[in-house]
Amino acid sequence: MKNLLFVVTVLISLALPKDIFGWGMTGHRVIGEIASKHLNKKTENHIKRVLGCNTLAQVSDYMDDIKSDRQERYDTLNAYHYVSIPDGMNYADANKNPKGDAIVGLRTAINLLKTGNLSPEDEAFYLKIVIHIVGDLHQPLHIGRVDDKGGNTISVSWFGRKSNLHRVWDSDIIDGKLLSYTELTALIDHATPKEVKELQAATTDDWIQEAMDLRSTIYDFEEGRSWEYKYMYVNWEILQNQLMKGGVRLAGILNDIYG
Repeated sequence: MKNLLFVVTVLISLALPKDIFGWGMTGHRVIGEIASKHLNKKTENHIKRVLGCNTLAQVSDYMDDIKSDRQERYDTLNAYHYVSIPDGMNYADANKNPKGDAIVGLRTAINLLKTGNLSPEDEAFYLKIVIHIVGDLHQPLHIGRVDDKGGNTISVSWFGRKSNLHRVWDSDIIDGKLLSYTELTALIDHATPKEVKELQAATTDDWIQEAMDLRSTIYDFEEGRSWEYKYMYVNWEILQNQLMKGGVRLAGILNDIYG
């Protein structure tokens, strides 16, 4: 029976659309791993007390993992994975989702952690929320156009497999490199102290603008013979840069909360 349940679980996981998972497991873990290398000692010690034996990388996928849990508390988090902003607009002027968005979710979780007086379980919960949302906000299509749902409705064929533009950025490009999250972290975590300071000084409005500035490149493609290779070549450095920014900025936020 256990073997049957395992097989069923695997088959279900393979059947699920990849675009339900933010950056994809590898991308989120890279951001968590990079952040862990830029924490001050006080913050690092506090996080160890909160998360126990788990690392930032290991809990970075938490908000995706709980999507299968139908508890009302978790269902309310679904809108916190993204924010929709039309071209030519900014966050302040865009129509807001009444259920919230990634910016609302991030600010709420940060404020609760800063205020304190949380139970150990709630502190771990909101810490995991912060870790995940910072990651999502550095995947450019999680700050997406309204009309195509952040690229989710733009269907493409990725090396002979059905995909969509959002999924390409979430996981297809990264998975195609066949790098573990620690290998990818080692490849891109080379920000200088000056760069770290500048990145951590940026506001969420800056993050949003950076993502929107990438739209012309992200949407510049035409399917054809081996188009995937060209697309990866053009966007691989951009993708790595977004992962690096997400990790460094996550560390800055955690240092501000706990340092």
